Amino acid sequence: MSIFEKLESEVRSYSRGWPVVFDRAVGSRLYAEDGTPYLDFFAGAGALNYGHNNPVLKQALLDYIARDGVTHALDMFTVAKRDLLETLEDKILKPRELDYKVIFPGPGGANAVEAALKLARKVTGRESVINFTNAFHGMTLGALSVTGNSMKRSGAGVPLVHATPMPYDQYFDGAYPDFLYFERLLDDSGSGLNEPAAVIVETVQGEGGINAASLEWLRGLSDLCERHNILLIVDDVQMGCGRTGPFFSFEDAGIKPDMVCLSKSIGGYGLPMALTLIKPELDVWEPGEHNGTFRGINPAFVTAAEALRTYWSDDELEKSTRAKGERIGAALQGIVEAYPEANLTAKGRGLARGLEFESGEIAGKVCAAAFERGLLMETSGPDSEVAKMLPPLTLTDAEVGEGLEIIDASVKAVLGK
Repeated sequence: MSIFEKLESEVRSYSRGWPVVFDRAVGSRLYAEDGTPYLDFFAGAGALNYGHNNPVLKQALLDYIARDGVTHALDMFTVAKRDLLETLEDKILKPRELDYKVIFPGPGGANAVEAALKLARKVTGRESVINFTNAFHGMTLGALSVTGNSMKRSGAGVPLVHATPMPYDQYFDGAYPDFLYFERLLDDSGSGLNEPAAVIVETVQGEGGINAASLEWLRGLSDLCERHNILLIVDDVQMGCGRTGPFFSFEDAGIKPDMVCLSKSIGGYGLPMALTLIKPELDVWEPGEHNGTFRGINPAFVTAAEALRTYWSDDELEKSTRAKGERIGAALQGIVEAYPEANLTAKGRGLARGLEFESGEIAGKVCAAAFERGLLMETSGPDSEVAKMLPPLTLTDAEVGEGLEIIDASVKAVLGK
């Protein structure tokens, strides 16, 4: 029995699908302790958009640590925080004509979501929040209340309240007009729907199965919220920081949410960090009303600022991500067409891609076959029926081709032909 099996909780999950001990990581690859390389199409569940141990970010981090830069500072003013805020404003907010104030809510995506939910309720005086089918927003109680997955919800141990699910885009396969049910309930005084404080949405549902909402649907949702005086929260924890192409995943839809939740790759290097962006008029917190010990991890501020300067001073990464995403999407569609009897579906946007199978069992076998061939890829979806691909945005064209060859071979190994 290994020390992991002896001491670590049964709640561990990723290590069950990839039962090796990893030691090193560079760029798009992880290396087991015996030196075996694995091409990473997982990227820390989207926390490593710029790859493992990115040399530019690593050097900035090493320089900061070497000069005894502040590591822990709660919400005190620091040089690192000032640099991050100035860089965020100059490289991200101003070029997109976005006017947001920044909350440092804590180290993870769930912290960003919890802050948004709390603030929406404080601003509006309402309790109810609208979420969507197959959504995932985190594992704390507030975030779980707006999450769809029944297995994750069951871990709460208490009733999850003050949230109402609505159908996500294409939930009924186009059989009904967008927001027919939602808007009818809002307009009907007899519907029993509590007046919502906010709507929280992912533009592409990652854990929910790589479900990409159409730009038209997102614009319609924004319009609905505006008409009914409901705050719109976009959870960009996994799909932000360039995952779909532009820095924010909602940019192509031309909308401007009231709040935006960021984490995962916002820190650049894989260090814990989260931000909740809010329109200035919503900044009604009392000092200390939302806080936390680890909301000021300055080494993450350093790598975050360096990532914004390095990758978001121009549109090269955005264009590259779109092109590589289209290449992967086309290859996945080719697999779909090669196995018509298997009822596969290619899904996604940018470098968030998925291949949906008829069951979680089949998708799991494909991911296991990929692991045997040196590729890390996880499943997602309500029944784990989607093989999910989130490679680093910085992977090379050759690595795209290598990954696609392994995926093709893995599907063939499971489905035959």
